[in-house]
Amino acid sequence: MRQIQLTKPDDWHLHLRQGNAMSSVVGMTAMQMCRAIVMPNLMPPVKTAGQALAYRDKILSALPKDLDFNPLMTLYLTDKTTKQDIVDASNEQHVCAVKLYPAGATTNSDSGVTSLPNTYPALEQMQKEGIPLLVHGEVTHVDIDIFDREAIFI
Repeated sequence: MRQIQLTKPDDWHLHLRQGNAMSSVVGMTAMQMCRAIVMPNLMPPVKTAGQALAYRDKILSALPKDLDFNPLMTLYLTDKTTKQDIVDASNEQHVCAVKLYPAGATTNSDSGVTSLPNTYPALEQMQKEGIPLLVHGEVTHVDIDIFDREAIFI
């Protein structure tokens, strides 16, 4: 074998946002990609399986009719995410992961995690349910230059 042809790869980090922004991007994405992990940092954030499925329905409704695309939904981890939120997500085939944003790190991250120990019950339940944790890796200390935040995190 000398080459591999990927006809429609997957996008493992997609921001579709909301409203007109989402509607204008989803079709272009679906022309190139088969599936995508959709980020939950909306306003308000996608924190429950029900919200994730409602957002997925909006995405699918915005798709041009001739395109096939599978949005894989994520939940937004907060200090108050419950074990039941995780169980509910694990019971939905279209919710595939939970995303951790440090509070204040990036766009719409104000509801993000302020202290990792606050998330331990949810993280323990994620482990039991086999749900992946996706991490936005960036420190938020005010004394760290914004361009160094990811490097310092690593």
